[in-house]
Amino acid sequence: MKIFLVLAVLNGFLSVALGAFGAHGLEGKVSEKGLEQWGKAVDYQMFHTMALFITALLMSKVQTGAITGAGWFFFVGILLFSGSLYIYAPTGIKTFAMITPIGGLSFLIGWVLLGYAVIKHV
Repeated sequence: MKIFLVLAVLNGFLSVALGAFGAHGLEGKVSEKGLEQWGKAVDYQMFHTMALFITALLMSKVQTGAITGAGWFFFVGILLFSGSLYIYAPTGIKTFAMITPIGGLSFLIGWVLLGYAVIKHV
């Protein structure tokens, strides 16, 4: 439980900091499309930061591998989805754009595992 709370706090901080950097530090330095991609990375990082908090809170009530797995998939999704967009947006290197869907798939798996755990155990 504690690891997901710590990861959520760190990711919450980072998503706010990176959002501010994108809004103020990248303006005029990257294309509009790049700024949109940066914004999407920030949004998905924050959404899944909240998912990490929910996961940690559920773990205090129910101990099951599905909830733990969901938390790790959310975290890996943040790294792969948001992380790849944070690199792709300012550089345009397409290799990083190809990583983004793997992060999206990780998010989806996390939500399925969390849903299963809630239906089965809560």
